[in-house]
Amino acid sequence: MATIFAANESQVKIAGKAVDGVRSLDYRRTQARENVFGLGTNERIGMVSGGQVIEGQLRVASTAAALDALGIADAVQIIAELVHSGQQMTVTFDECFLTEKSFEIAAGGHGEAVYAFTATRMREAMEAPPAA
Repeated sequence: MATIFAANESQVKIAGKAVDGVRSLDYRRTQARENVFGLGTNERIGMVSGGQVIEGQLRVASTAAALDALGIADAVQIIAELVHSGQQMTVTFDECFLTEKSFEIAAGGHGEAVYAFTATRMREAMEAPPAA
């Protein structure tokens, strides 16, 4: 059965402190792969794994002071605690560097900043709900 996390129960932390106004968090992890073929055949006999790239975007209502304070060479840890009905998955992004920041505001709305980042590694840990 699928686990559905609720945005109003979840939170994102930058360097251990909760970020106010988080609207969304998007991330992806890609792994380079190369096929290995047998000599004289067109069938794959193996696969070699290469580099891994982790990229994400954090959308925040107005701005996030913790991210705005970072310099171009400052690394930070980002932790997303995704929660629903006692279940929690913690996604930890280590050694994150900001790659881009954009800001938009529309008539009748509020400002939103989008912070793009890369990470050296990512860990996902699912915690079971407490026993009843």
